Amino acid sequence: MMGAFQEAGVVVTGAGGGIGAALARRFAAEGARVVVNDLDAERAKQVADEVGGIALPGDASAIVDDARDALGGTVDVYCANAGVAFEGGAADGPLDDMAWAASWDVNVMAHVRAAHALLPGWLERGSGRFVSTVSAAGLLTMIGAAPYAVTKHGALAFAEWLSLTYRHRGVKVHAICPQGVRTDMLAATGSAGDLVLQPTAIEPEAVADALLKGVAEDRFLILPHPQVAAYCQARAGDPDRWLSGMNRIQQQWEESR
Repeated sequence: MMGAFQEAGVVVTGAGGGIGAALARRFAAEGARVVVNDLDAERAKQVADEVGGIALPGDASAIVDDARDALGGTVDVYCANAGVAFEGGAADGPLDDMAWAASWDVNVMAHVRAAHALLPGWLERGSGRFVSTVSAAGLLTMIGAAPYAVTKHGALAFAEWLSLTYRHRGVKVHAICPQGVRTDMLAATGSAGDLVLQPTAIEPEAVADALLKGVAEDRFLILPHPQVAAYCQARAGDPDRWLSGMNRIQQQWEESR
């Protein structure tokens, strides 16, 4: 049985492991021709070999032209999945301008650059699909990681802007916003991740399943953890109560350190 993306040209950034690798596997299983991008060339090759795809190592910000060439001239689906996470806040820890700059560059500007390169072709032909791996942190927040929380809000805002601006011209946009996912990035979040994310963490494959279901239902916002919808409603309905609740979690985390 042919998959929903039979012969589609798909690019997945940050696909050497975790969510990106799961997306590459799922799209390949649906019949797509997949470009596997990662900064780690060996990991990109391993996943590409596994799925019968094309390895394209390097900076996710600058691969669209090479990916398009590798796919024979057309990118049908672009998954902006690569991301970075730095701990720290405004007044504590060794956080510096480099951490903020890297967070903006990878978590937001890489998406902007990719869209800039892809949109002319998509608008000319009237079709294209942009998938942004955001995070529930983009809808809510994350304790102990100001650059991550702030830039994931930015990634969501950019995905929303793309959708409202171009949906009538055939460009589909999806924002995936999971909470904890069992990846290397979750392991690197330390005690904050252990407290907030680990208890309900899911496997990367569950995120890929949620994306394909959301695509089939033509949904912008994809929530692999359904409870995030209720958290968003609580945040919007009573911001002060929500902030007080998050502050209690912050205090609990501080006491546990």
